[in-house]
Amino acid sequence: MADSFYDAFTPEEIARISAAGTRVRVPQGWSPIWERTPADKAYVILEGIVSVRQHGEEIAQLGPGDIVGEAAIVNHSLRTASIVALTPLEMIHFTDEAVRTLSDEMPSFHAALEAVALERFGTPT
Repeated sequence: MADSFYDAFTPEEIARISAAGTRVRVPQGWSPIWERTPADKAYVILEGIVSVRQHGEEIAQLGPGDIVGEAAIVNHSLRTASIVALTPLEMIHFTDEAVRTLSDEMPSFHAALEAVALERFGTPT
């Protein structure tokens, strides 16, 4: 995948995607997504680093430009991992409805989600 989730989009598409969400700050140590919970939100990380954990074990670290929480929304499944802020975070928060709407209305957004899923899980969403 590209260095940033946004690399796949035109400036106009980035503006549309960003406008569909809300900019939020999350303190170090907080966990905005929890394993085995319903998928009700996703985030694009603008600043900071998160630890991705399954069963309490770190499986990856993600940072600026990465999207998190999208797969469970698109797949209508429970979360497969938790994320924990290793540093203070600035992110764009998307509701599940916003992710689904963007995926339905923007083929490029849907394709970018599939690319992330293929890279992370070996299967498209």
